Amino acid sequence: MRILVDSLIEGARRARGTVVIIDVFRAFTTEAVAFQRGAKKVILVGSPEEALRLRNDGIADLCVGEVQGIRPIGFDYNNSPFEMSQADLDGAVIAHSTMAGTVGVTTAVNADEIYVGSLVIARSTVEAILRDGPHLVTIVAMGDGGKVRTDEDEQCALYMRNLLEGRCPDPDAVRSLVMACDQAAKYDDPAQPHFRPEDRKAALKIDSVPFAIKVSREDGMLVSRPVRALP
Repeated sequence: MRILVDSLIEGARRARGTVVIIDVFRAFTTEAVAFQRGAKKVILVGSPEEALRLRNDGIADLCVGEVQGIRPIGFDYNNSPFEMSQADLDGAVIAHSTMAGTVGVTTAVNADEIYVGSLVIARSTVEAILRDGPHLVTIVAMGDGGKVRTDEDEQCALYMRNLLEGRCPDPDAVRSLVMACDQAAKYDDPAQPHFRPEDRKAALKIDSVPFAIKVSREDGMLVSRPVRALP
């Protein structure tokens, strides 16, 4: 198995083989929590307008997402693991729009298969990929808005690469490195209350979720669903 690590929107566009789109703070931590809370599926879209259209047309029940970290007007929830943990999502179909993670998925047009990635589902995702046995895996760290590299996504990509290559990286060391980065610090900034400390705490529960999240195309839409480990 050949494993490549890339970054940002350009990396998503270049990605081939089985592709993992990583967004730790917060998109794919948010989706993991949503599925834990009983969400049926998540439709990944490239803009808030598309998410609102899906809800207005009755295709989605809820709109979840952010623009520059803030819940767009008309959305039901921010792109927040904490908000998902407090929501009644049993059977819900979610339209999900963010500036990095969901855009990365919509950009990865050359992928054979797509998984979304974050630290909470890192090991489960690696296990799913190893079961698939692809010849090529491309891990893409989406960063801030898909334009600037960030430590949490880069560290997650390296953590997953090490797992795929049979090594045993230290989750505590990864957590420590992420906590030292500027993206983690904004969750303590009172001037940015939309970045909740609870979201950071949720995102750093490394390998805590027992399923991967795989994306497929259904009726022309990109849809993510949980993929549980085999017994």
